[in-house]
Amino acid sequence: MRKILSNGFKKTSALMLAMILVMGLAAGCSQSGDASKDKTPADTGNDETPNGSSEVTEVTMWGSWGGDQVGQLEAQLKAYNESQDKIHVTYTVQDSLEEKLLTAIVSNQAPDVVLWDRFNTGVYAPKGALTSLDDLVQQDGLDMSQFYAPAVDELTYDGKLYGIPLTVDSRILFYNKEMFADAGVDPASITDWESLRQAAIKLTKRDGDKLVQSGFSLRDVGLFNNWIQQAGGKMIDDSATPAKTAFNTQAGLDVLAYWDQLLNKDKVYELGFEDAFGGDGFKAGKVAMTFNGPWTLQSYKDAGLDFGVISQPEGPNGAKSAMMGGFGLVIPNKAQHTEAAWEFVQWWTMQPSSEVEFAKISGNLPANRNAAADPYFTNDEILKVFTETMDYATIRSKVPGYSDVEGLALIPQLQKYVAGEISAKEALSNAQSQGDSILAEAAQ
Repeated sequence: MRKILSNGFKKTSALMLAMILVMGLAAGCSQSGDASKDKTPADTGNDETPNGSSEVTEVTMWGSWGGDQVGQLEAQLKAYNESQDKIHVTYTVQDSLEEKLLTAIVSNQAPDVVLWDRFNTGVYAPKGALTSLDDLVQQDGLDMSQFYAPAVDELTYDGKLYGIPLTVDSRILFYNKEMFADAGVDPASITDWESLRQAAIKLTKRDGDKLVQSGFSLRDVGLFNNWIQQAGGKMIDDSATPAKTAFNTQAGLDVLAYWDQLLNKDKVYELGFEDAFGGDGFKAGKVAMTFNGPWTLQSYKDAGLDFGVISQPEGPNGAKSAMMGGFGLVIPNKAQHTEAAWEFVQWWTMQPSSEVEFAKISGNLPANRNAAADPYFTNDEILKVFTETMDYATIRSKVPGYSDVEGLALIPQLQKYVAGEISAKEALSNAQSQGDSILAEAAQ
């Protein structure tokens, strides 16, 4: 996940493609089949056995990462390609990745490996898009406990593993060191909601009624999912059948009351304040504190900011939480070179040195706990806080329909609330009604 809410469930076109896929699978391909039987050299007609062929196997990797990230991936692939002479991996950027993958599977043109947003596993595994890796893991005796457990869980559907975790990410509190020094605020003093609030008040500057420096950014209401856990609540009650929303509670109201205090009473932030700075007032030196993830580190360094990071603050009753996102590597159904792809996946994810080198190239945090224990992370004052956060971070709900509950039901209501259009009770009640309907429909 590089953004917590970046991946919604796909719309009508994806559903139609899924129907086509199921028909194609029924015609002769095992749906999300056993990887050890799914594709072998005899199945594909390709002489692709890494240990038994003198030919180089061309492995195609798809992903949605573009821009500067293409160069980062290509540097990692170059390291792999040069480490042996049997397999050559090439990366191709794909917009609308998941829909194109379904189409490619139907037309027998699936790539061999995909850089996969783990959150999508529960949506596309049941559509037959992915190959189960359980037999390959067992065959090679791989220890999956070396990865962060929530990341493994996110790649698991209906008891089957469909990918190997590659990266993890979460948001923590970034702070501007110069602003803190000027305001006499000790970053170590920020440990909970109240100390965060007091610091934000001291860090806020106004010229008359005009806000010129915000103490704390409240731009992203989508972080409600983390705030409510710190308040002792949760987003979904998955013990119910069908699952129901669980945010219209006292914990949810406590979050919105806290936001109201910061926005309308303490006035540490104003809606739209960061719009004039490209949406990132912290990068522009106009916001003292903001929640953000490791993907922004290089951008902030390039901007010349002198910044530090603080772990997630505890809620009113001492609860601490963070939301874990990130990517994994999966092998699609009908991949042409499963064995070669599996060797490549193991090289990247199972060898801590490979994960560490990619972190140095890209700034991404490794999902491999052994890699995260490398001094490169533990001796860095910023990366150390991120890796420590992973010890208590959790993933978003895997209940079908959850993403739409956030994106279509909850967030629009929260936006109305912070804009002063509706009350806190109205916002949560409206979102509950819409969200429960979404979950009920998704469960059918």
